[in-house]
Amino acid sequence: MEPGSVENLSIVYQSSDFLVVNKHWDLRIDCKTWRETLTLQKQLRHRFPELADPDTCYGFRFCHQLDFSTSGALCVALNKAAAGSAYRCFKERRVTKAYLALVRGHIQESQLTVSYAIGRNSMEGRTHTMCIEGTQGCENPKPSLTELLVLEHGLYDGNPVSKVLLKPLTGRTHQLRVHCSALGHPIVGDLTYGQATGQEDQPFRMMLHAFYLRIPTLAECVEACTPDPFLSTLDACWCPHTLVQPLDELVQTLRAAPDPGPMDGDPGPCSPSVPLPGPGQGPPETEAQQTSCLQWLSEWTLEPDN
Repeated sequence: MEPGSVENLSIVYQSSDFLVVNKHWDLRIDCKTWRETLTLQKQLRHRFPELADPDTCYGFRFCHQLDFSTSGALCVALNKAAAGSAYRCFKERRVTKAYLALVRGHIQESQLTVSYAIGRNSMEGRTHTMCIEGTQGCENPKPSLTELLVLEHGLYDGNPVSKVLLKPLTGRTHQLRVHCSALGHPIVGDLTYGQATGQEDQPFRMMLHAFYLRIPTLAECVEACTPDPFLSTLDACWCPHTLVQPLDELVQTLRAAPDPGPMDGDPGPCSPSVPLPGPGQGPPETEAQQTSCLQWLSEWTLEPDN
């Protein structure tokens, strides 16, 4: 995928209530300062001026966040009701997300579960970063869980690298980047959590991509799979030599998996065998839950999910 411009916004899912875009790397979602000449919200305004909502600060309601350096699937709600339904899916942990990454070194296991608790780093000069529990200056660590599956081993610019699929089961800030770094396999091109030898200055981008997204709202199942950007045909520095698990098979597994239920793990609306719940089903929201939802809708912000 070529570097972003205002014209080359890629749409991978579209309905009357939602868009899923394939966000470029090194692109902010939005920014109130004049210094940012290109943002995702500017791309959306250029492509869909009729869909911009004047009642919001940025014109569009982004259902979740991606870091500046991360590319891939990002969902946009086109009205307040759609935003509310997506909010509930995230709140109830019913959303399925999977990322692709190139990480340093050859991971020997084919599958790992990473469970380091993650908190904010209070050390001077690191206050905008995260760290794992037990690290000096780690404040308020929260349970965090990531599934890692190895796809390929190879070389990036002559150095050992693994291509992996990452599934965040919790939504902590910088979770995937922190967990990979804690394993000793930081993401290629990660200037914040990568190797301190200056090696991460060389790649043209951070090699983390939001590959797959499924949000099972009551009205529709928002599902999108973006193109794999980490192919040797697209980046001559990446030279895979050993296939560990085919990505196509893992995609089929992701699509076939039942959605987590809001409370007990029951299949959700994206599962073909399960009917959509009708209006009024489920317990009514409490006043505190309604207040929380309205506060989120007023801006759109959720805690960054990677």
